[in-house]
Amino acid sequence: MATGARGPKTIVIGGGVGGLILAQGLHAAGLPVEVHERDASPRTRTQGYRLRVSPDGERAMRECLPPRVIELLLATSNQRHGEGLLAFDEQLAPQWAPAFDDPRGSGPDKIDAVDRVTLRRVLLAGLDDVVRFGRKLTEVVETTGGVTARFSDGSSATGDVLVAADGANSAVRTQLCPHEQPADLGVRTVFARLPMTAVHQAGLPAQLRGEFSYVIGSDGHHLGLMPMVFREAPPAAAARLWPGLDLPPGEDYYMAVLNVHRDELGLSDDEFFAMDGRALARFATSRMSAWHPALRGLFALGDAADTFAVSLRASVPVVPWGTERVVALGDAAHTMPPSGGVGANSAAWDAALLTGLLRQVADGDISLADAFDRYRTGVTEHATAAVGLSLKIAQWSIRKIDIAMPAAEPGKNSANSAPAPLH
Repeated sequence: MATGARGPKTIVIGGGVGGLILAQGLHAAGLPVEVHERDASPRTRTQGYRLRVSPDGERAMRECLPPRVIELLLATSNQRHGEGLLAFDEQLAPQWAPAFDDPRGSGPDKIDAVDRVTLRRVLLAGLDDVVRFGRKLTEVVETTGGVTARFSDGSSATGDVLVAADGANSAVRTQLCPHEQPADLGVRTVFARLPMTAVHQAGLPAQLRGEFSYVIGSDGHHLGLMPMVFREAPPAAAARLWPGLDLPPGEDYYMAVLNVHRDELGLSDDEFFAMDGRALARFATSRMSAWHPALRGLFALGDAADTFAVSLRASVPVVPWGTERVVALGDAAHTMPPSGGVGANSAAWDAALLTGLLRQVADGDISLADAFDRYRTGVTEHATAAVGLSLKIAQWSIRKIDIAMPAAEPGKNSANSAPAPLH
């Protein structure tokens, strides 16, 4: 095997959460790694807002990220430590909600939620020579001596290992395993970022201000409302801990998520996904017109540029894919709905596992083939539990999804690697 300075050279396709955590872990270990991201820059695309960090996700980050990056991540994380979640009907009558087991408690060093845009910038810290932007993958070519990624700008990158960390619409998976595509849950979602000051001035009730809240409408619509309060403004944290690092302003906000089944849309998918942020906000407002007055106008408070639509999908069953030199990570390996933030935490878990195994390969303790076998086995087991959990939360809150719930394996319990199963 042709190797770099201290082990196999890894080419990572995709600069999202999982790909960057992997890059940080390998880079910190002195292993050669390159990340190739299709976005022109870190500011090109909004990839969501508030992200819950599970015990397993935080553990994985701490295993891979250098102490200085962890310190910056903690400083810019959510300062509130609400336990579990609250649920209401559309008139704000309290409803039953599932319990979540978090063994971390509410200690001062707990990272329980982060802003996703800030997280990405923090994960890029120290990787200037590792990450290449503007690299849209066109082809993966594998030989006996290595694997090469070719990009639309005419450039290429060759290494010993290629990791597909390029999301639910993975270009690597489409080329190598075109039939392994996630299933459509039939749920269409409007995401919005709502300034906290404006939301409070508009009269959001106190019981919705401090916790992760669900509103489950009898009309089949579902609203998630999640507060993001920065411990420290990201630019101030960067000035203190990493001078010169460019972080976004960090205004406190609520992430608002409205879920509607496609049968209830009243329009085609083409029409729905063609709507801009302003039209999506009007759509959400119209769907909540009979709800409690404090909820009706929420989506009108957001910036149109911060409002976008997605469809929810899931990999059921989780099927490992790849080749002798290619493995998948995160949504490229196991797509799941964003329920409970399970997906991003699973990507972090994948990254920590792969980092440790590639370190063992570099040290000569195991072969690359053994490392990939162990990785695929571990990821498949862990992701199967995670997908099941995310679907269980989705089924509870959204009620109607176009996919059969996966059967639990005897003796398997995801409580140690994700929020406790619903009961």
